[in-house]
Amino acid sequence: MKKEIVVNRGLEEIRVAVLEDGKLFDLFIERRESEKILNNIYKGTVQNIVPALGSAFVDIGFGKSAYLGVDDIVAQRKEKNIENMIKVGQEVMVQVYKEPINTKGPKVTMDISLPGRLLVYMPFSNNIGISKNIEDKQEYDRLKNIVYKIKKDIPGGIIVRTEAEESSEQEIENEIKYLERLWVSIVARFKNVKPMSLVHKDLGVVFQTVRDYFSEDVIMMHIDSKKEFRDVSDFVKIVLPEFIDRIVLYDGKQPVFKAYGIDEEIKGLRSNKVRLVSGGYLIIQEAESLCAIDVNSGKFTAKSSQEDTALVTNLEAAVEIARQLRLRNIGGIIVIDFIDMRKSANRHKVLEKLRDAAKGDKAKIKIWPITGLGLIEMTRQRKRESLFSLLGDVCPTCRGLGLVLSKESVFINVCNEIAQLHVDSYHGKIKIKINRDIVEYFRERILRLKEIFNADFEIKASLEIPREEYEIIFE
Repeated sequence: MKKEIVVNRGLEEIRVAVLEDGKLFDLFIERRESEKILNNIYKGTVQNIVPALGSAFVDIGFGKSAYLGVDDIVAQRKEKNIENMIKVGQEVMVQVYKEPINTKGPKVTMDISLPGRLLVYMPFSNNIGISKNIEDKQEYDRLKNIVYKIKKDIPGGIIVRTEAEESSEQEIENEIKYLERLWVSIVARFKNVKPMSLVHKDLGVVFQTVRDYFSEDVIMMHIDSKKEFRDVSDFVKIVLPEFIDRIVLYDGKQPVFKAYGIDEEIKGLRSNKVRLVSGGYLIIQEAESLCAIDVNSGKFTAKSSQEDTALVTNLEAAVEIARQLRLRNIGGIIVIDFIDMRKSANRHKVLEKLRDAAKGDKAKIKIWPITGLGLIEMTRQRKRESLFSLLGDVCPTCRGLGLVLSKESVFINVCNEIAQLHVDSYHGKIKIKINRDIVEYFRERILRLKEIFNADFEIKASLEIPREEYEIIFE
């Protein structure tokens, strides 16, 4: 699969898109006023301990207290009681592994991990792990032997990432030594900084993308900023010198995201409806910790049978669902309602297609078999807020419900309020000011108002009055 990375640096944000065969699969946005804190390391102070929850809350100087679970505490000996592991007022080094979402503060761990391009170094662990995505047994064993050999002189645990496949022993050794030196410098800074201070800041979104995505299958990285181009080039010369000619400065007349059709795709992500090439479509309903996805065949009909229509649509939907989950950064519990299929073999095909399509996702995913109701349940790890939360605010009119009162409902509310005012003996004019979207509905029923209340009415449109509200003025 041919991959390209497109970087756009604006005045207030940096956007990075990862394209696979020209199609958008990953989108990362970093904004100046909502700077990310994921993977940052802080010197925090334990505020309070909640034994019943097996957790503590730590002040890291962020505003919202950070949540520290008992399993994320590094102590001399493992205890069952959290109050025997840490104390209120204790200064601790913690790393953010989940950013604050909505009203929830960040989640932190004392089990620090330092990711590199090839490896992840864990100074408080002693384990060695190899990525499950390295399927070649011979290569798996080679990497494992290299790490075991090098680790004899270096304390801590090491996870070998998929990107390490076919890397030389020298490259792996260099990265382990670099990460160990980084850890030594972090420990020194932790001793010197004040409590509730940042100790180590993770790489920005552009360099994270280089670290996590830039590999042999990336044919080009387009950057529209001269400064970003120079910085990335200097970084790649150190970590991936053989790929330096794949970094190019974009100088087209159109904005780079427009030229690659990315801006149009981003607009589409605001909709809960996703059209499929076959003619079917998805409906994606995202809540705070659960997402429901409904698959519909739409106008598509296979020539042979209804079962074939369902199978073709479901297979296409499985691929698109995996892509949408990545793009929208949807996490938590996900329930997918595919079109009903009678044949168990077809249901199995759809399940395997979804699992195969999700392999390219760097988030941790677990997919369960199809239930008796024909649903597929899955979970997806989300470390950052969803794209919808980043790009939008809750609608002030519907307050996130996705619905507003109907025109008829507003009309009935107005009638009920006028009735409560007992206007039977009022001989003046009653003016009703309402949102302009429903003014015609009211004007068409002005005779009904006169009939009910035996009074003279005037309907006025207003740009300032919200859709569900109104003003009743007696003149």
